[in-house]
Amino acid sequence: MISLDEALIHLPALFIAAIFFAIIFIANWLGYKKHKRTARLYPDKEISLGTSEASLLGLMGLLLAFSFSMASAKFESRRQTIIDEANLLNTAILRCDLYPDSIKNSLLPLYKNYLESRINYYNAGDNPAKIKDALNDGDKQFKSIWNNVVHLMKGDNYFKAEQMVQLLISLKNIVKTREAGRVATVPVLIIVVLLTSVVIAAFLAGFGTKPGNRSKLLSIAFVLMTTIVLYVVMELNRPRHGLININSAEQNLEDIRQLFP
Repeated sequence: MISLDEALIHLPALFIAAIFFAIIFIANWLGYKKHKRTARLYPDKEISLGTSEASLLGLMGLLLAFSFSMASAKFESRRQTIIDEANLLNTAILRCDLYPDSIKNSLLPLYKNYLESRINYYNAGDNPAKIKDALNDGDKQFKSIWNNVVHLMKGDNYFKAEQMVQLLISLKNIVKTREAGRVATVPVLIIVVLLTSVVIAAFLAGFGTKPGNRSKLLSIAFVLMTTIVLYVVMELNRPRHGLININSAEQNLEDIRQLFP
């Protein structure tokens, strides 16, 4: 059986948003029906949530803003990390021109293979097996480059190799940073708490509407806007596919292919 966190990653965001829309709309409708039933049972009693409704709606808005801010920050961090990696790899490849042709021609194919492994890492999407294979291949290609550069430090190209070593260390570190960023999604617990608060707020918003004063247009607008925010949070939380993605940042890595003959 698929877990909630897997569903939030693998199921289409529009499908999940449609489910959220239905749940929130039904909660709002049930709240209104509850108010009508209570008013019918106690016709002489004033039924009003007062400031409680506004407070709960404000709390819901705060949770929505918090979740959106978290997802947006993680999205931007992932995008920037890819650009940083592309810049490091671009610099490392260009520095190969500082070496004699014999050394340069031995390093460039290794960098090309490493670049392809990093592109495959992104193209793997959210497939765990493909991601693992891409990471393992990247480690293998990196070790080949590292061994060659370390060997160069023992010869006349020590100072040039030393600069390359610093770049390679940064490249290795940024691989770990990207992988950590990939798995650092908005926690499922926060999504559950957010959805729960939205459903409760929708119910109370319906309950706070007096019988005969319910506007279907306003109700649908409330449900739709809330669902849209939840949908955007989900899209930001899975940037490797969907309408909101980091393909443009990944293109910086693919453009490096042009540096090779």
